[in-house]
Amino acid sequence: MYRTALEYLKAWKTKSNRKPLVIRGARQVGKTYLIRLFASEKFDHFVEINLERDPEIALLFTSNDPRKIVQLLELQFNTPIQPGTTLLFLDEIQAVPQVLASLRYFYEELPELHVVAAGSLLEFAFEEPGFSMPVGRIEYLHLGPMQFEEFLVATGKDNLAIFLKGFSPDENIPEPIHRQLMELFRIFLVTGGMPEAIATYLNSNSWQECESIKHSLLSTFQDDFSKYGRKVKYQRLQRVFKKIPFLVGLKFKYVNVDRNERSGDLSTALDLLCHARISYRVHHSSCSGIPLGATIDGKKFKVLFLDVGLMSTATGLNLLDYEKAEDLTMVNGGAICEQFIGQHLLFSQQFYREPEVYYWVREKKSSSAEVDYVIAEDTAIVPIEVKAGKSGTLKSLHLFFREKSPPIGVRFNTDVPSLLTSQTSLPDGQNVRYRLLSLPLYMAGQVRRLISQFTKKG
Repeated sequence: MYRTALEYLKAWKTKSNRKPLVIRGARQVGKTYLIRLFASEKFDHFVEINLERDPEIALLFTSNDPRKIVQLLELQFNTPIQPGTTLLFLDEIQAVPQVLASLRYFYEELPELHVVAAGSLLEFAFEEPGFSMPVGRIEYLHLGPMQFEEFLVATGKDNLAIFLKGFSPDENIPEPIHRQLMELFRIFLVTGGMPEAIATYLNSNSWQECESIKHSLLSTFQDDFSKYGRKVKYQRLQRVFKKIPFLVGLKFKYVNVDRNERSGDLSTALDLLCHARISYRVHHSSCSGIPLGATIDGKKFKVLFLDVGLMSTATGLNLLDYEKAEDLTMVNGGAICEQFIGQHLLFSQQFYREPEVYYWVREKKSSSAEVDYVIAEDTAIVPIEVKAGKSGTLKSLHLFFREKSPPIGVRFNTDVPSLLTSQTSLPDGQNVRYRLLSLPLYMAGQVRRLISQFTKKG
């Protein structure tokens, strides 16, 4: 299945200042498949080493001379490893951290060789005693679940994906196309973006088979808990893991996970799940300037799960629930749509950027407010709301406009796109002018591009 990251890899291949590339992401998001596809299209030879399955191969990396390492690998795999024509792929590199550290020598002494590594639990390797990170000598590609546009390509709807990528805010979407995209969006909420779940659904046309795969994936993540070290009890990790899908969209409170556990213990468990990229913290930012992460409140945060399809399975939702819903943004209290938008925002930046997204909250008795998400695009801070129906109240967004004066705000709902310049009166009598870009939920992957187009036009 096609992944947008393939184009990033092709550009990396021809960079003059190329460094060994490390692909980071949760298990089963398609890291290995992506590199195999890349190798088949762009290289004559491919050497793939799974260091979790064959950790003894690490003995070939004990030298500080990458040319000697290459000679040993050629003998071991009986394959030529030549700069320009061979891709060396080190999969599950977190299993042998010293191999990750040795990438510095490939950059310093053999930069012409294309080397890619991948790992799903890399943060745990970074914490190993004595581990020396090759800072400045490697680069990253952050990979998440498949985005909606990639799902469209996988289903043979390439033209719809091209249509979304070329859409401009001053254009209209015909109602038949909008309905078709909303139907596909409903299907994506169930399949989610995990490649195996999508492939199973497309190959079998069976929701039962798809659900079986997603249950298996959820079990696989739990099986990995034994690899997280001895910092947290397995049962505590499992308890937090199973609770997160039900807490998406809410301010995270440890008492809602288990009132009998200490907050510090549950926080450590959540940290580990975030390290494994199964979950993501969405911190409150004061939005006083860029970067948004410079003014976060560590005690105020929400959580996102890895994938909306896995979240649907974990919370017991299926396609029938989405088809019966009069308004998709009301399903599960709106959390499903907030998860969909959130996971797309996390991975909407350049692939080398660490996935991040924030929200804004003001907790006052007289005028509390909360904006679902806030992102920075170029120099603009942009509030984003996921709203019910074709309208939905915009009180919090209006307050954000008054306090932060963003150039534009974004609302996701089930209606066709629109661009509005308007004015409203707040409860204190103050008037606020604002510009609002309303987008259908299925355009989450295009929001940064559209914001950038708008801000450049002024």
